[in-house]
Amino acid sequence: MAKIFTVHPDNPQIRRIEEIKSALSSGAVMLYPTDTVYAIGCDLNAKSAVERVRQIKQLANDKPLTFLCPSLSNVATYAFVSDTGYRIMKRLIPGPYTFLLPATKLVPRLAQNPKRKTTGIRVPDHTVCLALLTALGNPIISTSAHLPPDEDREDDEIFGASANSNLSQVELFDRLDSLVDIIVDTGEEPTYEVSTILDLTGDQPMITRRGLGWEAAAAWV
Repeated sequence: MAKIFTVHPDNPQIRRIEEIKSALSSGAVMLYPTDTVYAIGCDLNAKSAVERVRQIKQLANDKPLTFLCPSLSNVATYAFVSDTGYRIMKRLIPGPYTFLLPATKLVPRLAQNPKRKTTGIRVPDHTVCLALLTALGNPIISTSAHLPPDEDREDDEIFGASANSNLSQVELFDRLDSLVDIIVDTGEEPTYEVSTILDLTGDQPMITRRGLGWEAAAAWV
């Protein structure tokens, strides 16, 4: 059974955040809310945990994983950002946007597209996510908590469509209880509106999926 941490959504308790951070640093996998969907995640640098996330989601190793960063300056540590990409990201983050970018060597291969050497990065507009990122000091994997057989798609933080099974918080927690180590409970019901994806790997920025906030993104692409 997963250990449930009850965290205030607007004023997360420092002690709870530290406890979750310690577990993540030790390789724990968690279920947690973001500013889009509930996500399954772990410390980006915890290889065994990333492998477990892939197993839970039944993802092949050639499917990239999205991860969260706390700020634009932190993104630049893990991805090559062009001047155009920087201007777009500066306008849109934090928020419900996934940016596809060329990965630096600091991104583990397990989180990359091995052929394109790209990865998906988000800067969430979510108090608890940002508190965890600050405490951990590393990016956090973020892949939607939708699980097979609920979907026949790849990692839906990068490729997926809208949900086809709107589970309540209780149902979601029950379904993931035996698969994750930690459940972060902020009292928020799951939402099923995905992030907007912007591909910033080429000369011309492109919106490759319309999700939350896509109209604002379209103004800058």
